[in-house]
Amino acid sequence: MRIIGGTVGGRTLKARKGRATRPTADRVREAIFNILAARGPTPERVLDLYAGTGAMGLEALSRGAAQAVFVESDGAACALIRENARELGFAGASAVVCSPVLKWRPEGRFGWIFLDPPYALTELDRALDLVSGFVDDDGVVVAEHDWRRAPGETHGGLALSEVRRYGQTGVSLFRRAHE
Repeated sequence: MRIIGGTVGGRTLKARKGRATRPTADRVREAIFNILAARGPTPERVLDLYAGTGAMGLEALSRGAAQAVFVESDGAACALIRENARELGFAGASAVVCSPVLKWRPEGRFGWIFLDPPYALTELDRALDLVSGFVDDDGVVVAEHDWRRAPGETHGGLALSEVRRYGQTGVSLFRRAHE
């Protein structure tokens, strides 16, 4: 697994062995960031929930984000995110919170919010409800999921804007619903 683009594009990330995490495949990550790049510039702040290796937030930092907040419940994965951020030179721009996503409350707003819960968890809809108040007015929420179990189309102030499929992975993009 590697960073796809930006200032540290091509550098590799460390990942845990086994099935403890399911990192976003390089081709899916590349597709997501191509979609986001077409929608506008990289935002100042990004939020990576169910962060695993930190690949999504670290990719955003490589592409120009000033700060990434990573939330992960597994202590070993939190340590791995810190290590990956340090080795890429992003330790100062990274905040790692070791907490279950649904128990954590963000501070401020984020331009991009990434959610990639384990497919076996059934909390994606609740997590989308949680983050609906923390996305910038022109921000994007990217939810990865098993393509057969897509989240609902609305969550708080969020509305589904696009769905893509990459093999078994579904990617749902949400924007603020403007009245």
